Amino acid sequence: MMSHLFSVAPMMDWTDRHDRVFLRQFSKKALLYTEMVTSAALHHGDANYLLQHSPYEQPVALQLGGSDPQELAEAAALGEDAGFDEINLNVGCPSDRVQSGAFGACLMAEPKLVAKCIRSMQDKVLIPVTVKCRIGIDDRDSEAELLDFIGIVTSAGCSTFIIHARKAILKGLSPKENREIPPLNYRRVYACKENFPDNLIILNGGVTDLDLSLNILNKVDGVMMGREAYQNPYILSEVDNKIFNINSPNKTRIEHLHEYIPYMEAELSKGIPLRHMTRHLLGLFRGENGGKQFRRHLSENAYKKNAGINVLHDAIAYVN
Repeated sequence: MMSHLFSVAPMMDWTDRHDRVFLRQFSKKALLYTEMVTSAALHHGDANYLLQHSPYEQPVALQLGGSDPQELAEAAALGEDAGFDEINLNVGCPSDRVQSGAFGACLMAEPKLVAKCIRSMQDKVLIPVTVKCRIGIDDRDSEAELLDFIGIVTSAGCSTFIIHARKAILKGLSPKENREIPPLNYRRVYACKENFPDNLIILNGGVTDLDLSLNILNKVDGVMMGREAYQNPYILSEVDNKIFNINSPNKTRIEHLHEYIPYMEAELSKGIPLRHMTRHLLGLFRGENGGKQFRRHLSENAYKKNAGINVLHDAIAYVN
């Protein structure tokens, strides 16, 4: 059964289908999210390709970007048919490209439109429809405005909100800077739970260890980890034990990696380049003996034409 207790954030260019299979090696219970897929891309492009994923990734949620209720409803239906466990609407990304499409964080200024989108999607699917947002945007970042946004979208039937505990500055900061410069305000997220006790409130932003996660879970319903889970994936090996209280085998980094190899070999046999998978492995041996040599070997050799699984085995030799 799907749980929002602990999840890995949707991250553009990072949480693709290969990375999600890799991360699933470490935790059977963590909820994984896709990179954002726009409803327009699904409407006009190759939906089967864009929604491609392995059942092994589950539980996995599809994050959508868009602001057209009908188009989002169509995209949500495609996501449900493809086998995703949840549809999540992006109301938090601050990039210029997203703003130019009139969605992402700028939608926080239009809660009634977000509510309309949510209602339209829920009318089309049986799986949960959730929202990922910020605590505010630009000068619209008061607690009252956030609670008003949550209230209006809740009235449309949404009961799960993943809240990045930073406001988004839409002009003047890059997406990377928006993940680092605006200060974290966990108290604002906690206030959402206090005011909407029946909603599931999940906190995202600045979560870098599992002890912090456990402290956060005393105040809200779930925690979402972002960059740390990608750059140091081995941290997820303790999630099932620490967060879900499930006894899981204590495996080494190399043991987890060996379990990923059959998937890589299968993808290679389909013509998928090795680098598409090995690029997600570079943080696995961070801080470990031989870790730099492991990363260097993959970086220098995985991109080569016809690079095979032997490149990975040669890299593993540095950390054995």
